Amino acid sequence: MSTLTRAAVEATLRQYLDPHLEQDPVSAGCVRDIRIDGDRVSVTLELGYAAGLFKAGWAQLLSMALESLEGVSTANVEVECVIAAHKAQDQLPALANVKNVIAVASGKGGVGKSTTAANLALALAREGAKVGILDADIYGPSQGIMFGIPEGTRPQIKEQKSFIPIKAHGVEVMSMAFLTDDNTPMVWRGPMVSGALLQLVTQTAWGDLDYLVVDMPPGTGDIQLTLAQKVPVAGAVIVTTPQDLALLDAKKGVQMFRKVNIPVLGVVENMAVHICSNCGHAEHLFGEGGGEKLATQFGVDLLASMPLSMMIREQADGGTPTVIAEPECQISMVYQELARRVGARIQLQGTTATAMPTIKVSED
Repeated sequence: MSTLTRAAVEATLRQYLDPHLEQDPVSAGCVRDIRIDGDRVSVTLELGYAAGLFKAGWAQLLSMALESLEGVSTANVEVECVIAAHKAQDQLPALANVKNVIAVASGKGGVGKSTTAANLALALAREGAKVGILDADIYGPSQGIMFGIPEGTRPQIKEQKSFIPIKAHGVEVMSMAFLTDDNTPMVWRGPMVSGALLQLVTQTAWGDLDYLVVDMPPGTGDIQLTLAQKVPVAGAVIVTTPQDLALLDAKKGVQMFRKVNIPVLGVVENMAVHICSNCGHAEHLFGEGGGEKLATQFGVDLLASMPLSMMIREQADGGTPTVIAEPECQISMVYQELARRVGARIQLQGTTATAMPTIKVSED
């Protein structure tokens, strides 16, 4: 009769790749405990990203694999999610009560960045994480509408010095729209906008958050640089469409984040394909494969490719984004996969970070 060993258990676990970490659980350092009691095996895994909808199936798959191992009668695998705070830019202190800041950015407007940010935040929350979203698009805040927060809602003030974020769909939300009149345009110069952003970030009394998703304004201007220099960002997600003009601007966004040493976690391609609701014909209205080409060019992942869907637009406009409105539909499943992959990419960044460069502006 063969004697069951820890090495045999680990060898079996090494045969299976975590699809989000793209590593086996042993190589990824996820194994926390292996117990062998005669012909019974117990394994505890610890994932460093939110994976509440994934971990049960992952545990079942690995349990079945271990039970096929010679000498094992029963195997039990438990998977826990423990999200750590990861270092961002070296000289910046951590944001109070926030473990990881995720910037969602785009080179140009109209590519679905805010919709992506809202669904990403909600998907992370569905995976079991504690999540907040900051609407940093000072000129055109839209997260209040997307989260169904009534017009005129104002945040409460804590100890006369900080705002209490408004909770909607299980996510803490803060936006400049909560502090101004929705019908009054923000006619501000760059320094005023940057100052307002810093106030929103530092004077909001966030709860204990695993992730704070920041919906950035489009472009590579003052607000983006302020965020890079003043806020510890764990990583950035770039949103684009397959259209050549959108890709050109998205490239600038990738390059900007790299210059300020913020990891680019990957690219989300929106409006990739339109499927006719009557005949089912698929058509690439804005071009094909653009997001994949961009990701390949810069050596990052294509995190998700989303269709051009009226449902996504209608549900966001109605205050219940797709992840909440139809959590079991195919599009929601893509958002859940996006959330897990973003969390896994942050985990893989580890704790390494390089010093922030000094940004200089020359005349030429």
